[in-house]
Amino acid sequence: MMLKTTGLTLHYGGSQILHGIDFEAKAGEVTCIMGTNGVGKTSFLKALAGTHLRSGGVVEIAGERIGRLQPQQMVRHGLAIVPQGRMIFPLLTVRENMETAFALLPRSDWKIPAEIFDLFPVLRDMINRRGGDLSGGQQQQLAIARAMILKPKILLLDEPTEGIQPNIIQQIGKVIEYLKASGNIAIVLVEQYFDFAYALADQFYVLKRGAVSLSGRASAFERSALRAEVSV
Repeated sequence: MMLKTTGLTLHYGGSQILHGIDFEAKAGEVTCIMGTNGVGKTSFLKALAGTHLRSGGVVEIAGERIGRLQPQQMVRHGLAIVPQGRMIFPLLTVRENMETAFALLPRSDWKIPAEIFDLFPVLRDMINRRGGDLSGGQQQQLAIARAMILKPKILLLDEPTEGIQPNIIQQIGKVIEYLKASGNIAIVLVEQYFDFAYALADQFYVLKRGAVSLSGRASAFERSALRAEVSV
């Protein structure tokens, strides 16, 4: 198991947001987290990534128990996140945005793999353009590319289709399938676009009020029943 949590809890001040999340994600699979707005999906990813330290519970990566670590330390344990809203640097060029990942890599890995431009040809074409001048879809591709440069064992994707045009959604789906087929990355996908998630997922977790209400293999769920479970 590449990623496992047991009894993970999270508080914002005096409010408890996550209530004992037990979760597993395997390498070579897409594990999808679904649920309506405000149920704790993004908060769970933040707890995993270290951007909001969990209150309690256990996190294991490849069998190693991981402490309550800051984001840069989580990256060194093999976890990378593509956050909701993309969080690219608008005044840096496409190249410079990707090179920000170098800060967490040994100098010997300070290069942009050719694979990035094979998967996202538009980034080669716009390599010297400022990040803020890209469309939302192009910025999302840039955010995924930046995370891939970190060579993660676990890739967290927080609503990668949000506000993206259909042709780029299709391309992002193909990239996720490519990463899944490599067999050595566990992909954790938070997604509201049901058809996109259903087509990619091997495993589903449904959250309600900060707790897991339903989980299982994708093959175990009938499509319409799962859609009803995650709809408002």
